[in-house]
Amino acid sequence: MDEQLEAAVEPVSEVVSEDEARRGERLSKKRMAYSFPTFFALLNAGLVLTAVALVLFKTPNHLAFGGTTGFAILLNAAVPALPVSAYMWILNVVLVLLGLVFLDRKAVLWSAFASFALSGYTSLFEWLFPVTSSITGDLWLDVCFAVLLPAVGSAIVFDIGASTGGTDILAMILRKHTDIEIGKALFAVDVAVVVAAIGLFGARVGLYCVLALIGKTFVVDGFIESIRQRKVCQVICSHPRDVEEFIVKKLGRTATIQFGWGAYSGKRVVILTSVLSRREAMRLRLFVRAQDPGAFITITSSSEIVGRGFRGVN
Repeated sequence: MDEQLEAAVEPVSEVVSEDEARRGERLSKKRMAYSFPTFFALLNAGLVLTAVALVLFKTPNHLAFGGTTGFAILLNAAVPALPVSAYMWILNVVLVLLGLVFLDRKAVLWSAFASFALSGYTSLFEWLFPVTSSITGDLWLDVCFAVLLPAVGSAIVFDIGASTGGTDILAMILRKHTDIEIGKALFAVDVAVVVAAIGLFGARVGLYCVLALIGKTFVVDGFIESIRQRKVCQVICSHPRDVEEFIVKKLGRTATIQFGWGAYSGKRVVILTSVLSRREAMRLRLFVRAQDPGAFITITSSSEIVGRGFRGVN
């Protein structure tokens, strides 16, 4: 065991070659941020899901529960001369102009793109799917998908550090020029939309909007945590050097090495701690169990990892 302890404290640079070190550096940089094509594709995927939910589930059932989409549905109900997408274009143009006036242009660029792209996708899907009534015939089922699809889309967009535009621009303006708490202000806007929906569409639809507004918050948070979830792994075994090399060479990750004593045995042990993806954690567990069936492994989940090699550092 003492030999293993001495081996484990050798610098990692002596364990891996220069090529392997460079490969690890590339993997680290790749994990810290998305490439532009990936970022752009994920942003548009999130916006498409949001637009599909709006056209197929929200608009036919008058499910207005916040944001520019909620305002657009209310305006369409009050003045049906224009489709929901037209009101979204009008609202988003106004918000983008306000953003250009009160914010730095770079700050509003991607939010402006997202606002117009979402309006464009909505116009496209209204043309492709001219839906005027529930496609399922079940309001509760429509509410579920009206919440689920935008929640998945928002989680994807938020995870890459972007937004779906719209009222996010208003939030940035409030944050910069007032002392108003942004979360409360936006929640107040959403509540106002829901109250208006109750007045326009009746208690049944309005109360479904209330449930959707509450559910949206929990579902979005749940999906974001699921996307960002990582595994914090701790390993105590009789071959720590082999595990260290596997983490660095095979997984392209690193680990922190600590020394401790077993309370029952009184023996010195090496504790390796590494933060991995779910798949990497599974590979590590299988490797350690194959090398040392008596190894002690703890794996815990975390959705907030800040540091080099993870997007949280950005």
